[in-house]
Formats: sequence, structure tokens, C-alpha cells
Amino acid sequence: MTVSVAFAADLEGRVLKIGTDATYPPMETVDETTGEIVGFDVDVMTAICEKVNCVPNFVNTAWDGIFAALQQGEFDLVISGVSITPEREETMDFSEPYIVVSQAILLQVDNGDMTLDDFKAGGQKLAAQTGTTNAQLAEDVVGRENVSLYDNFSAAILALQNADVQGVIIDGTSAAAYEQEFAGELTVGITGLQSDPLGIVFQEGDATVDAINAGLAAIKEDGTLDALVGKYWSTN
Repeated sequence: MTVSVAFAADLEGRVLKIGTDATYPPMETVDETTGEIVGFDVDVMTAICEKVNCVPNFVNTAWDGIFAALQQGEFDLVISGVSITPEREETMDFSEPYIVVSQAILLQVDNGDMTLDDFKAGGQKLAAQTGTTNAQLAEDVVGRENVSLYDNFSAAILALQNADVQGVIIDGTSAAAYEQEFAGELTVGITGLQSDPLGIVFQEGDATVDAINAGLAAIKEDGTLDALVGKYWSTN
């Protein structure tokens, strides 16, 4: 059945120009050795294209403006750890969710015992990336006046390291990657916050979403997606 579904969604070798903000490990980042964009989202999209006969061409672009670029036709689609929200669905189309992530707060190890109540009590600052659901949640927790917004998460992490902020709200999947990268310095101190389904983004009305959903269904059915989740978030 998987073969027939994928065949019906054959994109006939079409090259898809894909926007992604490659500053968000392990979802997408730039390999320092090869200069190539790599990560979970890249592998997911590549696997989908293998099912529906398309060629992914990933283009690194800043998060600020990535949706405007999609709307202007600079990309065929965007995959970049994008949460599916009602507000975004008003102006864009999404694939079916390919993973659900839970937001977390990254802390300095020395402050690893801080709780959500500590932040809600006031006087603590949170950092997040501009225009994300992380930023919205940060505002809900500590109020807009205590939220520092950055163009990318690398800058937000630096602010935490410099103690300009006390925490960074970020998807738990990426928080774990930063915890590993800065072992002994940063820790995922607060988990289990708001859960967000992530989807692939298209211009409103783009029929390509149907083919991509067919490919996504195929990699879910044959275990490819589960294998990729295991590759990036092994429980060992």
C-alpha cells in the first residue's frame, strides 16, 4: 500500500527549494566541515522526497522573514522546526505533523535548581527567538518586559552564558542538543511545558502539500521516521 500511495504522489523528479534557518540543532544546522545543512528536518525531508520522487534543495535563511520569503515564492516550502499554530494556519498551509516537541527552559548549571515558579515570581529574564512560539510562551511566563528576543538561538544561548538572562525557552529537542554541546555549563532545567506539533509549511493553496503528506505517511508507515527520531534522540 505504501508503494501505491507514494507512486500516486510522484513529483517526477521536481527540485524543491526549501527554506530553513540552520541555526537550530539538532533540527537543522550547518556542518562546519562540509558547509552542508544537516539535521533531523533535513533527513525527514530527504526521506519524504525519496518516497515521492523529488529533490530537496535546502537554502539557509534567517528565521526573521522566512515566511515572507515563502509567501513571495522564494521557496517551495519551509521546514525549520515550525510549530503548527492557528495564527499561522490563517495565512499558510501545513503538512500533517511529523513530530511533537515539548518546550523547555535551558539554564546555567549553577542555577539548575530554578523552577517555573521562580520565573513567574518576577525579576528573572527569559530569552527566546523572535517570532516563535517559544517567545510567546516566555511572555506568558515572565511578561513582555522580562523577555529578551534574538534573531537566532545562538545569540540567545550566548546571552544565557553571559548571564544577561536567566533562562532560554526553547524546544526540548534542541535544548538537549545545547546541553550536550555545553556540558557542565548549561542544563535543561525545566521541562514539560507547552507541547507543539511541528509541520512543513507551504503557501496557502499549494497542492504540493498532498504529495508531501503522502510521503510523510509512507515514512511513518515503514518505520523510517521512527528510525530518524531514534538517530537524533536515542534513549540509550
